[in-house]
Amino acid sequence: MKVAFIGMGTMGEPMALNILNAGHDVTVHNRTRAREEAVAAKGARRAASPKEAAAGAEIVITCVSDTPDVEDLILGENGIIHGAGSGVIVIDMSTISPTATQRMAAELGAKDIKMLDAPVSGGSEGARKGTLSIMVGGAAEDLEKAIPVLEAMGKTITHVGPIGAGQMTKAINQIVVAGTYWSVAEGVALGLKAGLDMQKVIQAVGGGAAGSWAMDNRSGNMINNSYPLGFKVQLHRKDLTIALNVARELGVTLPVTALVEQAETGLIARGHGDEDMSVIARSLRDASGIE
Repeated sequence: MKVAFIGMGTMGEPMALNILNAGHDVTVHNRTRAREEAVAAKGARRAASPKEAAAGAEIVITCVSDTPDVEDLILGENGIIHGAGSGVIVIDMSTISPTATQRMAAELGAKDIKMLDAPVSGGSEGARKGTLSIMVGGAAEDLEKAIPVLEAMGKTITHVGPIGAGQMTKAINQIVVAGTYWSVAEGVALGLKAGLDMQKVIQAVGGGAAGSWAMDNRSGNMINNSYPLGFKVQLHRKDLTIALNVARELGVTLPVTALVEQAETGLIARGHGDEDMSVIARSLRDASGIE
């Protein structure tokens, strides 16, 4: 298929490469044009704008940081809406506001351009390996057409409902991730303070009901107080802000999510925004006097 991919960040670049490696015809665009070079070196074409990237494409994928960025890519002066033809499917794989997603889908629909919201979970590792979990909102027939492209990026593709449902599902994902990371960090802090061999502790509890992806893959960061990038804490804080806004609209109380969002805000203020989100353990270490 002819695919345009816009957004060559930590997630977007490997996702675009996986689509290219699956045999699709790929055109890429990024606001910082130099970021296009790695995928172009593998055979992708480069486009000067989202409008140019969308011209002639069957599927246009966006994967950028926040709601205003997606709105500009899709509806801006040089946006996708001005280049995409009738029947083209726009797939937004960013994590943004469900309400804004529905609004953009309506504007695209007025020009017979389809839209799926398909945020992902799995971090940069999943993006590189093509094993992302993809949660999709939109029409079933549009998803069916897009499946060959989505399968190049993810191993779990779930249709969760109409447009906007993908973003709502991602908000739930980030809520659960926040609580899981926080509880693992609390357990690590307690064990370190008690002088336990935390590698053995993780082995013991990880095999039972306390086991989780966060424990298996990020407890080592928390024990070593070193947080190599998997998913930036500043991006997770943005996601939690979206979740808290949706919760307020629906009248739902999310106390743990609010706590983690505050902790991440403090870490960002102290210069840790570009570290992996497991850096939330630093808050507990500092509060507990753990070096």
